[in-house]
Amino acid sequence: MKKSLSILILLFSIIFCYADAGMWLPLLLKQKEAEMQKLGFKLTAEDVYSVNHSSMKDAVVFFGKGCTGEVISKKGLILTNHHCGYYEILKLSTLENNILQNGFWAASHNDEISIAGLTVTFLMYMAEVTEDVLKGVDEKQSLLERDELIRKNIQTKIKKTIENTDFSAEIKPFFYGNQYYIFVSREFKDIRLVGTPPESIGKFGGDTDNWMWPRHTGDFALYRVYANKNGDPVPYSPDNVPLKTESFFPISIKGIEEGDFTMVLGYPGTTQQYLISDGIDMVVNYRNPPLIQQRGTRLDIMKKYMDMQPEVRLMYSGKANTIANGWKKAIGENKGIKETKALNARDKEEKVLELLSTQTVDAYNRFTLLLEIKALYETYKEMETKVVTLRETFQAVELGRFIESVREELTKDYPYSLENKTKLLERAESFYSNYYKPIDKEVFVELLYYYFNNSKKECIPELLQKYADIERESLQGMAKQIYDHSIFSTRENFVRFVETASKKEIAAVHKWLSGNRMFLIANQALTEINNNSYTERTLPNIRRQVDAKYRDWVAFAAKDTTGRYFPDANLTMRVAFGKMEGFSPYNGMVYLPYSTTDGILQKENPNIYDYQVDNKLKDVILYKDFGQYADANGEMRVAFIASNHTAGGNSGSPVLNGNGELVGINFDRAWEGVMSDLYYDISRCRNISLDIRYILFIVDKFAEAGHLIEEMEIRN
Repeated sequence: MKKSLSILILLFSIIFCYADAGMWLPLLLKQKEAEMQKLGFKLTAEDVYSVNHSSMKDAVVFFGKGCTGEVISKKGLILTNHHCGYYEILKLSTLENNILQNGFWAASHNDEISIAGLTVTFLMYMAEVTEDVLKGVDEKQSLLERDELIRKNIQTKIKKTIENTDFSAEIKPFFYGNQYYIFVSREFKDIRLVGTPPESIGKFGGDTDNWMWPRHTGDFALYRVYANKNGDPVPYSPDNVPLKTESFFPISIKGIEEGDFTMVLGYPGTTQQYLISDGIDMVVNYRNPPLIQQRGTRLDIMKKYMDMQPEVRLMYSGKANTIANGWKKAIGENKGIKETKALNARDKEEKVLELLSTQTVDAYNRFTLLLEIKALYETYKEMETKVVTLRETFQAVELGRFIESVREELTKDYPYSLENKTKLLERAESFYSNYYKPIDKEVFVELLYYYFNNSKKECIPELLQKYADIERESLQGMAKQIYDHSIFSTRENFVRFVETASKKEIAAVHKWLSGNRMFLIANQALTEINNNSYTERTLPNIRRQVDAKYRDWVAFAAKDTTGRYFPDANLTMRVAFGKMEGFSPYNGMVYLPYSTTDGILQKENPNIYDYQVDNKLKDVILYKDFGQYADANGEMRVAFIASNHTAGGNSGSPVLNGNGELVGINFDRAWEGVMSDLYYDISRCRNISLDIRYILFIVDKFAEAGHLIEEMEIRN
């Protein structure tokens, strides 16, 4: 049995060998301790994760809904990225008090601003619960029976674990369900904004610099966790006090140099390291192209209007941010896969397995499994491109989404009940207050024109195929009817209709909506494809089948105890380690491992919003008033790159030196290595971090908020 398992692991390693990559579970870090210490880590795995005494994991938080933050004082002061709290800062901003544009620094606890809905979560402990979750599961069960039993087992385990506590818990699968771990946490709901630099610092370089190196973006913000006087998590109250935190990160202003050890501790979101060639092919050739095309079109239209009017910029900056991040990542992902020849490499590895399949039974069985996965991808690819193209077209039209959200309530009864009327008016207020019609009207025309003139016929729902090859002029006519002459054209028209419509008028709108069924049909098609049932032609079902095969495919990695293989990221706490180092992405080009404030002045362009430099910051840079935060050459470093394996969700993660001291916060990856979610290449994959000294410099010299510096433990 052991010999058979060894052969299988050897065969697996032929396909997946990731030198220097890794997102390791803190609970299992002992496996990597010697390797980390060899690179310069001066502590132990127990210092990173422990349930018996204070450890680094106690100073790391899951921030909001998809970022990481860290505690940097005894008073619950949280450091994370500016972009992690971007929407919250945006909500607090008005044209009269534009915190996003001007920045904000609380002079005292009383000035800190409560942010409704924002949470931070502390991990209490994690534990393997595979045996509990898979209790009663056997190979004779159908996927439906298996999933239902696992769901019930998970519910039972969570209920038993958190009973009579204020903890929350979740159980997540690893290695496609070969292993399961429970994560027990404590969520705090009273979070307040302490400080944020102006957008000209926090988002310097904008979308142009996003994912690029060198970076000069001061991407950070400060928050504080509040609790009741007993330290318990409670909703906002003026009586709450700053959370007393025993664990926090000391800060090193000594800095790091090329070759020094670095470690990232945080919550990476999603990776797919174990995809076969067809899986990578699906992402880069079926999923990403329609996303890149349609999001690029939306961004061009948005930015045109945002550059014209400050109020439109404030209204659409958050929307544009979200669209741009995924759009540019997809472009970089495709570029990286092409330049590393990852598809060819994976294909060659699979051909080696094919040759070996004639030599041993294990290799034959493994190759047979590979063929079964490939066969499933034939359906998967077709369905994926269909659903992505539909989603990136029809769900991207804001007014279309709004109409579909109110269609049923708007046409189902007369007179409107108070409850129905209130619901419609609330939706209208939420929608129109954050909506600029000229942008959406142009988006409607351009997205639908591309969709109906460039999609393969089989990707267009049958009832929509009559619009194939529709001319732009016809779409402009449709847009005029919907955007200028319907009850949806303005908030006032919609509210007036809801308040005063007669039965005849409601019937007329119902008839009009029935005649304008394009969005209804598109959304019905999306619903059918995304239907979470076990019928054959649904996307969730084909994913279930593929994942079930991958569960067998990666089972060998899950059984390996040498620490060679790591589970894909799934928004659970992980440790990545490496060193500060530059790289050479192309022949004749070498990237240095850090950037300085000189680059800010070199990039400055008063005519481009994203490259405008605050006058006060410019003066401090010119006079080199860097104080104790300057490096040995008297320069002010802004950011650095290192070979830590990170992903989305690691935004805001602490970057630590060998002593466990904070030297930076992670905020991005280098463009040339964005494909690391699919294929990690140590020669070009780098995480980008903001140097902690630049953060302190901004807080101290720019914001003159020295009282915040006094809270922190600064080490030389």
